[in-house]
Amino acid sequence: MRLECILSGIMSVNGKKVLHMDRNSYYGGESASITPLEDLYKRFNLPGTPPESMGRGRDWNVDLIPKFLMANGQLVKMLLYTEVTRYLDFKVIEGSFVYKGGKIYKVPSTEAEALASSLMGLFEKRRFRKFLVYVANFDENDPRTFEGVDPKKTTMRDVYKKFDLGQDVIDFTGHALALYRTDDYLDQPCQETINRIKLYSESLARYGKSPYLYPLYGLGELPQGFARLSAIYGGTYMLNKPIEEIVIENGKVVGVKSEGEVARCKQLICDPSYVSDRVTKNQVNRKSDIYVCMISSAHNVAAQGKYIAIASTTVETADPEKEIKPALDLLEPIEQKFVSISDLFAPTDLGTESQIFISRTYDATTHFETTCDDIKDIYKRMMGSEFDFEEMKRKKNDIYGEEEQQ
Repeated sequence: MRLECILSGIMSVNGKKVLHMDRNSYYGGESASITPLEDLYKRFNLPGTPPESMGRGRDWNVDLIPKFLMANGQLVKMLLYTEVTRYLDFKVIEGSFVYKGGKIYKVPSTEAEALASSLMGLFEKRRFRKFLVYVANFDENDPRTFEGVDPKKTTMRDVYKKFDLGQDVIDFTGHALALYRTDDYLDQPCQETINRIKLYSESLARYGKSPYLYPLYGLGELPQGFARLSAIYGGTYMLNKPIEEIVIENGKVVGVKSEGEVARCKQLICDPSYVSDRVTKNQVNRKSDIYVCMISSAHNVAAQGKYIAIASTTVETADPEKEIKPALDLLEPIEQKFVSISDLFAPTDLGTESQIFISRTYDATTHFETTCDDIKDIYKRMMGSEFDFEEMKRKKNDIYGEEEQQ
């Protein structure tokens, strides 16, 4: 979900005067959910209309990017603190799976499942359990929980050695629990990885089936929820607004020109597509995992009996579609395929002088944690202070005021 929508909500709660302009006719930019299905066919330039076998077009809400929410993650916290949860309904994703040696295995979500799992042998399970107990007790503010490990220096590779974990368990832990897409993390300090495994475990503990939540009717509901929050606090939204120029005077942004008019501003938040001269394309040269997210009519995003599967990875060759073939093979038969490639951009201008604050492009992770890090980073650069969840809490009288208006 475009983090610009979240930031417009947060800035409105903080008393800023917010104008949110979007060249699209819908909220959320590249993280929208496209509906009806006919619009998705148009977007991907497919000839004709969807076949009747696809059911009613309006029963479909297809996300352009695949993401879930970690049940105990930062985005859920933001939704709870701002009470945007009042506009949304969530469902727990049924399970998380890994593909290994030609077979699909469920990632255990209970101790009983872990004991019964054929992912690892009995002795491995005992060692792995000791490791998980260590992770659960680990507290970066309490050195007594470190057990000889220096979170800022000891590599994750050495932590795995300490618990005598085999290669299969290491692969499983790093990619299915810590959700890394490559093995680069093995030679980095272990604190980040331990915190990632803790997040997975704590998210799993919330609902018991998987650590993931998903909004009914698709991810496009999230930016709309934050747009409502912004509007309650006086923010203004304008869709279908072509942006002709970002007006700069003496190296600093002073406004945005659209349809011959200039909206004046002191600060500007935008995605990389609006400022191609202030971003750089990220280079990737490494082996990355493929993720497959699958959702269905149970989430109100597809016609009855149909499934939407989104396979994604970080592109490494000149033939991206071939890179996800192992995932596509598992999904056959496929009724209709839509392929898109997004460039990964990062800002070269941090906004200190220009007061233009540019978000990063979505990465290939399965969840919103890196997006939330970006939100907190932009907030700090704009406001000059650390992001504080408490600041996002709605004032009680605002909520009652909203109730009266309904």
